[in-house]
Amino acid sequence: MTTTATGPVAAEIHQRLVSALSPTRLVVIDDSEKHRGHSGHDSRGESHFTVEIESEAFAGLNRVARQRLVNQALAALLVERVHALAIKASAPTDA
Repeated sequence: MTTTATGPVAAEIHQRLVSALSPTRLVVIDDSEKHRGHSGHDSRGESHFTVEIESEAFAGLNRVARQRLVNQALAALLVERVHALAIKASAPTDA
């Protein structure tokens, strides 16, 4: 399991996803610098993320259902701190 972003919000994303979905692979990428000056950019940083997650919890679920599980796990952060989240969710059995 890998997390590339290291700030406190990225760490919280990692912890919440591990706790909720027991991923076999997890990458949290802070994309905030790409959005400097755009709507939703937070001068504190850590406002835009990409999450790549593989979990058995996603087996048999479509893309929308997988994203809903991730959004549920991160709900408080999405309201309070994270402006944008790109999700790449897969199950270990996906081709």
